[in-house]
Amino acid sequence: MGEENIIREPLLKKKYYENCPGCKVDLAKEQNPRLSIPNLLIIWMVVISASLPVSSLFPYLYFMVKDFNIAENEASISSYAGYVGSAYLLGRTLTSALWGLIADRYGRKPALLLGVMSVVIFNTLFGLSTNFWMALIMRFLLGSLCGVLGPVKAYASEIFREEHQSIGISTVSAAWGIGLIIGPALGGYLAQPVEKYPNLFLKGSFWDKFPYFLPCIIISVLAFAASIVCFWIPETLHKHNDGNKSTDEAEALENEGVGTEKDKIVKKKENIFLNGPLMASVLVYSIYSLQDICYQEVFSLWAVSPRQLGGLSYTTDDVGNVLSISGFALIIFQVCAYPFIEKAFGLTITTRVAAAFAIPCIQILPFVAMFSGAVLFILISIASVLKMVLGMAVTTGLFLIQNRVVEQHQRGEANGIAMTSMSLFTAIGPATGGALLSWSQTRMDASFLPGTHMVFFIINIISVVGLVSLIAFVRDKKKTSSDEQN
Repeated sequence: MGEENIIREPLLKKKYYENCPGCKVDLAKEQNPRLSIPNLLIIWMVVISASLPVSSLFPYLYFMVKDFNIAENEASISSYAGYVGSAYLLGRTLTSALWGLIADRYGRKPALLLGVMSVVIFNTLFGLSTNFWMALIMRFLLGSLCGVLGPVKAYASEIFREEHQSIGISTVSAAWGIGLIIGPALGGYLAQPVEKYPNLFLKGSFWDKFPYFLPCIIISVLAFAASIVCFWIPETLHKHNDGNKSTDEAEALENEGVGTEKDKIVKKKENIFLNGPLMASVLVYSIYSLQDICYQEVFSLWAVSPRQLGGLSYTTDDVGNVLSISGFALIIFQVCAYPFIEKAFGLTITTRVAAAFAIPCIQILPFVAMFSGAVLFILISIASVLKMVLGMAVTTGLFLIQNRVVEQHQRGEANGIAMTSMSLFTAIGPATGGALLSWSQTRMDASFLPGTHMVFFIINIISVVGLVSLIAFVRDKKKTSSDEQN
């Protein structure tokens, strides 16, 4: 490559390639130290549109399967509904690593665009399903093709300056969590509109023929808007393929000033599965994901259980109110508080402390059930907020660590591996959580951890395993490098 194709910054002592999209982003970050709010909003929009379909079907899935008339009896409806719910996770498990490789090979932007467009197509078709097999296939294809979460984590770690990375990654985890909360609310309020809003949706109309289409099309419209926005986002992947420069030099440029170019070329050829810090963080992330999905399943079922079984006798609206408060608090924490806490105490310490304090927030829930009325609502809301905020702090910390312990050329693959592992763990979570809760409610008079004390104790065993693994194996790359130098 000739010298005319290189933009030089003498003060920064770093060169940028004129036709490289990653170099353009890096140059823009060097010249503008401020946080890019538009990029933050774009990431938020993309993640929300990808997370809403994951759980939006849960409130109406039972009735949808019942309408298909495939179940032999009413008791088997839940089994067929479970197949549809698991189809998404199965598809995501099979293709997450592939989408990471696509993001590393062809760029973050194409992976995000294709993933969001898959929501537009297959989520809409799912709402138009007329039989069980169509619904099952649409959910499987949606899970297989919406490989957004891995690439968007890599993108968020690259589009912002280093001092703003924590808020970028925390935006991803917060938006994903909020989507999982808002999704069921949309499904619950908008499904079967002819029955719920007869003045707006007439009997015998299109909405009566497809009673579950409204929540799906609302989500698809949002995803369509996000896909349009994706056309305008900058690509962050470095591509230096001109002249006689090798693609390995792109990696050397990105990490200029740390080691030699030969070191970078050797590192580029390393097997990602031999990256110990990455594999450790992926394992801990999977453990905490299992704990979180079990907790979410148990919390909702426990809250609506009758008092005599240790529950709260809440309605679905009451549970929705608690989760809405938790979601609002989560947004405030992730945007306004987490970046400053992470900067003040460090990534590793913040993640470990959050994991430790989340344990008592879970175990205290059966004691909260002893109260009633407004006091109960206030206490359960506080406990839910603390659990959700602390859990999201752990997830965000692990996201940051996963993206810091690999170089850019493997970042998409690393996030894909993390998504695959997480999907495998979480696939067993809902069924396991429901079974544990049912079992615990059969031992209300036990002398050791009676009733629901047991199910939350078992969930905390998973939390303790995750905490011990986090302390023993997972460290921030920057801290490790500093210790080695000292």
